[in-house]
Amino acid sequence: MTIHWTYAFIDRPAELLPAAEEFWTAVTDTRLSARRSEFITLVPVEGTDACVKVQGVDSGRGGAHLDFAVDDVAGFTASAVRAGAEVAAEHEGWAVLRSPAGLPFCAVPWHEESVRPPVVRGTRLDQVCVDVPPSSYDTEVAFWTELLVGWASLPGSLPEFHVLRPPTGLPVRVLLQRLGTEQPLSAHLDLACADIAATRAEHERLGGAFVAAGAHWTVMRDPAGGTYCLTGRDPETGGLPSRS
Repeated sequence: MTIHWTYAFIDRPAELLPAAEEFWTAVTDTRLSARRSEFITLVPVEGTDACVKVQGVDSGRGGAHLDFAVDDVAGFTASAVRAGAEVAAEHEGWAVLRSPAGLPFCAVPWHEESVRPPVVRGTRLDQVCVDVPPSSYDTEVAFWTELLVGWASLPGSLPEFHVLRPPTGLPVRVLLQRLGTEQPLSAHLDLACADIAATRAEHERLGGAFVAAGAHWTVMRDPAGGTYCLTGRDPETGGLPSRS
């Protein structure tokens, strides 16, 4: 089952959507589409296709999830269920599913999206990181590896990471991170940054806040309270920079 396009969803409390939308349009150099129910799209520069949307949630702090655009929504849904997913809701033409550990994701129709938005000031929002409790990690890795046919499924740079790299041209990849303790699964956005310090300064100017620094990443919080990471990866390829 071919996945033709991927979307990263920024899920934030409905009452905080204006703050989230203002911040994320600024850092991705996009504009807002017309609102459709609780969804709004971040529209990139002309000649490229959107790959990021914002959604209001009624409860909880929100997080992130993925949409997979396919030719055959019913077929993709059936494949996901065979791999271990559960159907959370079925709508006319699209479906909401949950991975074995509980990550929501959607199967949606492909509308011929094909051109990635450009790198913006040395950064690109290109990854959804799924934070998985240790007891579910192996099952979650196996599930996504089976579902994402044609994607590279590879150990990450550290033992707690597993990368699911899409075929060339798809704009959003998946990183699975094994948590150190048992806690509910969650997900957040990662941006690939040529210069983390410069990107952090720009995001702070636009209303983001520093949370913590890791070895090759910086944890930030947007004005709507959602955490995300600035990661030291090549914004063009999504990979780690080559070491000389």
